[in-house]
Amino acid sequence: MNCKFPTPIFFFFLFIATPSLAMIYDLGTVGETYPVVEPDVAKDLKQKAAALDRGNNDSLLEQIKKYQPAGLQTLPRAAADKTFLVDMAYTLDRDLVDGDGKVIYPRGYTFNPLDYISFPGGLVVLDGDDPSQIKWYKTSPYFENHQARLLLSNGYAFNLIEELQRPIFYLTDDIARRLQLTAVPSVVIQKGEKMQVQEIYVPPGRQGELDASE
Repeated sequence: MNCKFPTPIFFFFLFIATPSLAMIYDLGTVGETYPVVEPDVAKDLKQKAAALDRGNNDSLLEQIKKYQPAGLQTLPRAAADKTFLVDMAYTLDRDLVDGDGKVIYPRGYTFNPLDYISFPGGLVVLDGDDPSQIKWYKTSPYFENHQARLLLSNGYAFNLIEELQRPIFYLTDDIARRLQLTAVPSVVIQKGEKMQVQEIYVPPGRQGELDASE
């Protein structure tokens, strides 16, 4: 079978790489689950904001400010600088069929999405409730690079949107597991056919410095 385009994982990377039209968005489900089943967070927040305007409900405003998605993956502070590569190759555990039941990609088919697309900018993952990590981020090259997506493993996007003036996403457990993320701050960038994860030690209460190699 001549399989030209592995759809499931491609959509995962396309979803992250596509600029968001909203300031807060849930990256959704990643990995072995194919359909996107997470709700549209931006739409939900807009509806709540509209209700707030109508009812002037202070408690609803507090709910919006404290919003976090289901499946948020909290990670501990990195204890030391660490860099490793993640193999993004994926093997189907079932036949992938079209609407007529025809097999598009057979069970056991292995592919790497990075063979088909590039992933510019990368990801920066940090604890949004940690002032030292926010300070580190502001002085890192990734703060000015708006191709780098910012993900929170803790804290609230609402509180940081105005301060950082950029789209903010949340880290779900599925994404953390797929990218083998275990600590924050972490920077994830493409290195050829693999993704490189760099865990960066940021001392508590001090402004960390990015590894000069990056």
